[in-house]
Amino acid sequence: MSMSAFFRALHNAYQAEIDDLTSDSEGKDVLRQRLQEKRSQLTFLSQMMETAPEMVAVVFHGGFQFKLPAVMEHVLTLESDEFPDWDSLADAVQMAPWASKLADVLLKQPMGDWFMTVAATLEYLYQRPSPHQQDHANDEEPAEHTDHGSRSQARHLDHGHDFDADDDHAHRTDQDHDEASADWLEGQGFDRKE
Repeated sequence: MSMSAFFRALHNAYQAEIDDLTSDSEGKDVLRQRLQEKRSQLTFLSQMMETAPEMVAVVFHGGFQFKLPAVMEHVLTLESDEFPDWDSLADAVQMAPWASKLADVLLKQPMGDWFMTVAATLEYLYQRPSPHQQDHANDEEPAEHTDHGSRSQARHLDHGHDFDADDDHAHRTDQDHDEASADWLEGQGFDRKE
Protein backbone atom coordinates (compact mmCIF):
# COMPACT_ATOMS: atom_id res chain seq x y z
CA MET A 1 0.00 0.00 0.00
CA SER A 2 1.31 3.41 -0.86
CA MET A 3 0.86 6.19 1.65
CA SER A 4 1.76 9.83 1.22
CA ALA A 5 4.58 11.30 3.30
CA PHE A 6 1.97 13.46 5.03
CA PHE A 7 0.01 10.48 6.39
CA ARG A 8 3.15 8.46 7.12
CA ALA A 9 4.30 11.27 9.40
CA LEU A 10 0.95 11.66 11.16
CA HIS A 11 0.03 7.99 11.50
CA ASN A 12 2.50 7.23 14.31
CA ALA A 13 1.76 10.53 16.05
CA TYR A 14 -1.98 9.74 16.06
CA GLN A 15 -1.34 6.22 17.38
CA ALA A 16 0.89 7.66 20.13
CA GLU A 17 -1.77 10.23 21.04
CA ILE A 18 -4.41 7.49 21.48
CA ASP A 19 -1.94 5.37 23.45
CA ASP A 20 -1.19 8.31 25.78
CA LEU A 21 -4.90 8.81 26.44
CA THR A 22 -5.63 5.11 27.03
CA SER A 23 -4.28 4.49 30.51
CA ASP A 24 -3.33 6.43 33.60
CA SER A 25 -0.18 6.06 35.71
CA GLU A 26 -1.71 3.05 37.49
CA GLY A 27 -2.48 1.29 34.22
CA LYS A 28 -6.26 1.79 34.42
CA ASP A 29 -8.15 2.24 31.15
CA VAL A 30 -9.24 5.89 31.10
CA LEU A 31 -9.58 6.42 27.35
CA ARG A 32 -13.31 7.11 27.39
CA GLN A 33 -13.00 9.67 30.19
CA ARG A 34 -10.03 11.44 28.58
CA LEU A 35 -11.72 11.58 25.18
CA GLN A 36 -14.74 13.23 26.83
CA GLU A 37 -12.42 15.84 28.36
CA LYS A 38 -10.81 16.50 24.98
CA ARG A 39 -14.21 16.84 23.31
CA SER A 40 -15.24 19.42 25.90
CA GLN A 41 -12.12 21.44 24.96
CA LEU A 42 -12.89 21.47 21.23
CA THR A 43 -12.91 25.26 20.88
CA PHE A 44 -9.41 25.49 22.36
CA LEU A 45 -8.13 22.46 20.43
CA SER A 46 -9.42 23.83 17.12
CA GLN A 47 -6.54 26.32 17.17
CA MET A 48 -4.19 23.37 16.51
CA MET A 49 -6.05 21.89 13.50
CA GLU A 50 -3.27 22.86 11.07
CA THR A 51 -0.19 22.65 13.26
CA ALA A 52 -0.96 19.44 15.20
CA PRO A 53 -3.98 17.79 13.53
CA GLU A 54 -3.35 14.45 15.24
CA MET A 55 -3.92 16.07 18.66
CA VAL A 56 -7.31 17.39 17.57
CA ALA A 57 -8.33 14.38 15.46
CA VAL A 58 -8.47 12.12 18.52
CA VAL A 59 -11.73 13.78 19.57
CA PHE A 60 -13.34 11.80 16.70
CA HIS A 61 -11.88 8.46 17.82
CA GLY A 62 -14.62 5.85 17.44
CA GLY A 63 -16.94 8.25 15.62
CA PHE A 64 -16.42 7.13 12.01
CA GLN A 65 -17.59 4.13 10.01
CA PHE A 66 -15.96 3.55 6.64
CA LYS A 67 -18.40 2.37 3.96
CA LEU A 68 -16.02 2.57 0.98
CA PRO A 69 -12.54 1.53 2.15
CA ALA A 70 -11.08 1.88 -1.37
CA VAL A 71 -11.91 5.60 -1.26
CA MET A 72 -10.03 5.94 2.02
CA GLU A 73 -7.12 3.95 0.58
CA HIS A 74 -6.97 6.50 -2.24
CA VAL A 75 -7.07 9.46 0.19
CA LEU A 76 -4.12 7.87 2.01
CA THR A 77 -1.99 8.37 -1.12
CA LEU A 78 -2.69 12.11 -1.30
CA GLU A 79 -0.52 14.89 0.04
CA SER A 80 -2.09 17.54 2.28
CA ASP A 81 -2.78 19.95 -0.60
CA GLU A 82 -4.54 17.33 -2.77
CA PHE A 83 -7.54 16.37 -0.62
CA PRO A 84 -11.04 16.19 -2.10
CA ASP A 85 -13.80 18.31 -0.55
CA TRP A 86 -15.06 16.86 2.72
CA ASP A 87 -18.63 16.74 1.35
CA SER A 88 -17.47 14.46 -1.47
CA LEU A 89 -16.50 11.82 1.11
CA ALA A 90 -20.07 11.56 2.46
CA ASP A 91 -20.68 8.18 0.78
CA ALA A 92 -17.40 6.76 2.06
CA VAL A 93 -17.47 8.03 5.66
CA GLN A 94 -20.41 7.84 8.03
CA MET A 95 -20.25 9.68 11.35
CA ALA A 96 -21.93 8.91 14.64
CA PRO A 97 -24.41 11.65 15.65
CA TRP A 98 -22.10 12.96 18.40
CA ALA A 99 -19.21 13.16 15.93
CA SER A 100 -21.39 15.06 13.42
CA LYS A 101 -22.08 17.70 16.07
CA LEU A 102 -18.36 18.13 16.70
CA ALA A 103 -17.69 18.26 12.96
CA ASP A 104 -20.28 21.02 12.52
CA VAL A 105 -18.24 23.20 14.90
CA LEU A 106 -14.94 22.57 13.10
CA LEU A 107 -16.36 22.87 9.58
CA LYS A 108 -17.08 26.55 10.32
CA GLN A 109 -13.32 27.12 10.55
CA PRO A 110 -11.37 28.11 7.40
CA MET A 111 -9.45 24.78 7.40
CA GLY A 112 -12.38 22.72 8.66
CA ASP A 113 -12.92 20.74 5.42
CA TRP A 114 -9.22 19.92 5.21
CA PHE A 115 -9.06 18.91 8.87
CA MET A 116 -12.09 16.60 8.72
CA THR A 117 -10.47 14.71 5.84
CA VAL A 118 -7.30 14.35 7.91
CA ALA A 119 -9.22 13.23 11.01
CA ALA A 120 -11.25 10.62 9.12
CA THR A 121 -8.18 9.26 7.35
CA LEU A 122 -6.16 8.99 10.57
CA GLU A 123 -9.01 7.11 12.23
CA TYR A 124 -9.33 4.87 9.16
CA LEU A 125 -5.63 4.03 9.47
CA TYR A 126 -6.06 3.32 13.17
CA GLN A 127 -9.01 0.96 12.60
CA ARG A 128 -7.64 -0.77 9.52
CA PRO A 129 -6.25 -4.26 10.20
CA SER A 130 -2.57 -4.47 9.42
CA PRO A 131 -1.51 -6.73 6.54
CA HIS A 132 0.47 -8.80 9.08
CA GLN A 133 -2.69 -9.62 11.03
CA GLN A 134 -4.33 -10.90 7.85
CA ASP A 135 -1.29 -13.06 7.06
CA HIS A 136 -1.59 -14.72 10.48
CA ALA A 137 -5.33 -15.22 10.02
CA ASN A 138 -4.64 -17.13 6.78
CA ASP A 139 -2.11 -19.32 8.61
CA GLU A 140 -4.84 -20.51 10.98
CA GLU A 141 -7.24 -21.86 8.35
CA PRO A 142 -8.74 -25.30 8.96
CA ALA A 143 -6.53 -28.23 7.93
CA GLU A 144 -9.23 -29.67 5.64
CA HIS A 145 -8.42 -26.99 3.06
CA THR A 146 -4.70 -27.72 2.85
CA ASP A 147 -4.97 -30.32 0.07
CA HIS A 148 -5.83 -27.56 -2.42
CA GLY A 149 -4.04 -24.66 -0.73
CA SER A 150 -5.84 -21.91 1.12
CA ARG A 151 -9.36 -20.87 0.20
CA SER A 152 -8.15 -17.65 -1.30
CA GLN A 153 -5.58 -19.47 -3.42
CA ALA A 154 -8.21 -21.95 -4.60
CA ARG A 155 -10.52 -19.08 -5.52
CA HIS A 156 -7.79 -17.25 -7.42
CA LEU A 157 -6.71 -20.41 -9.23
CA ASP A 158 -10.33 -20.95 -10.27
CA HIS A 159 -10.14 -24.75 -10.16
CA GLY A 160 -13.65 -24.95 -8.78
CA HIS A 161 -12.49 -26.79 -5.63
CA ASP A 162 -13.43 -25.73 -2.12
CA PHE A 163 -16.29 -23.45 -3.18
CA ASP A 164 -17.67 -21.74 -0.11
CA ALA A 165 -20.87 -19.68 -0.32
CA ASP A 166 -19.69 -17.38 2.48
CA ASP A 167 -16.40 -16.72 0.69
CA ASP A 168 -18.25 -16.16 -2.58
CA HIS A 169 -20.62 -13.68 -0.90
CA ALA A 170 -17.68 -11.85 0.73
CA HIS A 171 -15.91 -11.75 -2.63
CA ARG A 172 -19.00 -10.28 -4.34
CA THR A 173 -19.39 -7.74 -1.50
CA ASP A 174 -15.75 -6.70 -1.99
CA GLN A 175 -16.43 -6.30 -5.71
CA ASP A 176 -19.49 -4.15 -4.97
CA HIS A 177 -17.40 -1.93 -2.65
CA ASP A 178 -14.65 -1.71 -5.27
CA GLU A 179 -17.17 -0.74 -7.95
CA ALA A 180 -18.75 1.94 -5.76
CA SER A 181 -15.30 3.28 -4.86
CA ALA A 182 -14.27 3.37 -8.53
CA ASP A 183 -17.46 5.29 -9.35
CA TRP A 184 -16.69 7.80 -6.60
CA LEU A 185 -13.09 8.28 -7.75
CA GLU A 186 -14.24 8.76 -11.35
CA GLY A 187 -16.75 11.36 -10.13
CA GLN A 188 -13.85 13.23 -8.51
CA GLY A 189 -12.03 13.42 -11.86
CA PHE A 190 -9.65 10.50 -11.42
CA ASP A 191 -9.11 7.96 -14.21
CA ARG A 192 -10.94 4.69 -13.73
CA LYS A 193 -8.71 1.67 -13.09
CA GLU A 194 -9.73 -1.43 -15.05
